[in-house]
Amino acid sequence: MMDRMLLAALLLAAQPITAERLFGPETPTGRYKHPASITELANGDLYLVWYGGEGEYAVDTAVWGTRLAKGAKSWTPPRAIARDPFRSVGNAVVWQAPDGVVWLFYVIRYGETWSTSRIALKISRDHAQTWSDTHVLAADPGMMVRGRPIVLHDGDYLLPIYHEVGEDREAVGAGSTSLFLRYHPKSSQWSESGRIRSRLGNIQPAVVELAPNHLVAYCRRGGDYQPRSDGWLVRAESRDGGRAWSEGRDSEFPNPNAAVDFIKLRNGHLVLVYNDSMSRRTPLRTAISSDGGRTWPDRRVIAEGPHSYAYPVTIQTADGKIHVIFTRDRTEIHHAVLEE
Repeated sequence: MMDRMLLAALLLAAQPITAERLFGPETPTGRYKHPASITELANGDLYLVWYGGEGEYAVDTAVWGTRLAKGAKSWTPPRAIARDPFRSVGNAVVWQAPDGVVWLFYVIRYGETWSTSRIALKISRDHAQTWSDTHVLAADPGMMVRGRPIVLHDGDYLLPIYHEVGEDREAVGAGSTSLFLRYHPKSSQWSESGRIRSRLGNIQPAVVELAPNHLVAYCRRGGDYQPRSDGWLVRAESRDGGRAWSEGRDSEFPNPNAAVDFIKLRNGHLVLVYNDSMSRRTPLRTAISSDGGRTWPDRRVIAEGPHSYAYPVTIQTADGKIHVIFTRDRTEIHHAVLEE
């Protein structure tokens, strides 16, 4: 019996992970599609957003939303759910809170580079069918969002954000920092955390709460996109519920100046999705830890080849499955469904 179980496990591990191409440049939302985000709604639907247009710095961009209704086989036609008549929009994050409110966070770029951006938000109380007016959440230049919030043990929400500095479109400034906004549902008030500072700068944190008040974040490293031998994911910890953070230090995981995602499953295991390279956004790999992040023995490739696989977003749905959304070559959105 044990031999058969072991053989079955080995055969399952040997099966390749397949990803479905959801949307490409033919979609009438503009050729450019980059950071995407996904959430499972309380009614069982999956809701997907991204920002796109004709290019990363195009003025005529929008946040697009589409839905996979529970039991349906195809996604609805994308529709614009946020745009600015005078400025470009950027990274979008969608997330349903425990009280059923769906939050949409996104970026509005006021100048020529992302260091001029602010964070805006909308909410929906009808499962992302309709959206509120826009509210400016963070008005300081350079404030941006990429990852969805988590719910802390005390019921507060923690939203990962970052402050990007520098005027070079091909480099993340060394003074760039990751930080967090904490939302108190009872008072509807936001408060700002301390910052994660590191050797090359860091942005786009992804965070989990390992135990009450003990948090770990992995962040995209700063710098440019040239090959280097010391480009690592930045890791930091908090012991006070995310209010103050340790210095960001190089982790064991390489990073080619690209986004990652990091979640805790319901069984307590950790999932990290990252580009396993210091110079290219390929391959895209997943790693699982069952001991609080001390070791990562289980690693699988999600996508690899002569393409750029970037901006993974990971969720665990009510049925226990792990969903990974990512982009290919900034023009296609792909979706993989995994079993732990």
